[in-house]
Amino acid sequence: MSPAAPAEKPTEPPPSQATPGGAATPADWASDTYTVQKGDTLSGISKKVYGSAGKYMKIFEANRDILDDPDRIVPGQVLKIPELDD
Repeated sequence: MSPAAPAEKPTEPPPSQATPGGAATPADWASDTYTVQKGDTLSGISKKVYGSAGKYMKIFEANRDILDDPDRIVPGQVLKIPELDD
């Protein structure tokens, strides 16, 4: 019988996986689109990608071609995520 190998030391997860549920933080966001998931709201998406829920109208305005109402998004929709003007 051979001796047991020493236990490996756990490593720290990358920052994007360190948040609850492995969600990306605004600093990690690098995509120009977002696919709507069940339970999403534009303000929630805005908080994920911009760090501020109050910027949801930027996303709405960029998607007027597929959205008529900022309160009516459906899972599976692919939204354009515009860059913020500083």
